[in-house]
Amino acid sequence: MPHCARRAAAGKVPGMTSDLSIVLAVAGVFFLAGLVKGVIGLGLPSVAIGLLGLFLPPAEAAALLLLPSLLTNLWQAAWGGAALPLLRRLAPLLLGILAGAAMAAFGGVGLGASGAQVARQALGIALLLYGLLGLSERRLSLPSRAAGWAGAVSGAATGLLTAATGVFVLPAVPYLQALGLERQALLQGMGLSFSVSTLALGLTLSGHAALGGAELGASALTLAPTLLGMALGQRLRLPPLLFRRLFFLSLLLLGAHLALAAGQ
Repeated sequence: MPHCARRAAAGKVPGMTSDLSIVLAVAGVFFLAGLVKGVIGLGLPSVAIGLLGLFLPPAEAAALLLLPSLLTNLWQAAWGGAALPLLRRLAPLLLGILAGAAMAAFGGVGLGASGAQVARQALGIALLLYGLLGLSERRLSLPSRAAGWAGAVSGAATGLLTAATGVFVLPAVPYLQALGLERQALLQGMGLSFSVSTLALGLTLSGHAALGGAELGASALTLAPTLLGMALGQRLRLPPLLFRRLFFLSLLLLGAHLALAAGQ
């Protein structure tokens, strides 16, 4: 774990004064995030960034997320056998994500550039909006003739939010749902979108000198609890609708807490 992460956590959470307590806390967060992803196919970055944001600067939390997010989402994107046709269909969205992240970098926006308080507040607002959207259970529809330009716009907005908050889901997931993809294609589409967003986040952090060998090494250590949680989540037989509602309610409450605490 990077020294700055240990120091920040020890200074913000009562009782977290040893390296072991920080390692256990981070491992627990990634196990829970992997569990959520294993059950519903998304939620790893939202859960990990949201909970780590309670005791780490958002840039350090995002750096820890990179390798488990990239590995699990590439796995999700490849599973099912239809990745290449889907990749062509989603090209406007994926290119838009990279363009949005590049615009954020040129504009000086990003977790590695903003103050920790501003970044934490932006993260809280993003999680709050995501929680509200998920609880509403609204499903948008999109005419096929509008899919291209809507994908590019959604991708650019997702790239900007990814660079600013480390959360990949808005508005990429609502866009993917609006395409009317069947369940397996939707899961693969989210895997592709989140993989590109993870790469964009890594480039953003690297551009702001918030990502180096120490951070990547720490991120590699989070792979084991993430994969363990994901494997367990895939074996659980929880009612998906109930789990999704609890998940989005938790994100809403967590986002509200982060936004209000950072604003004080």
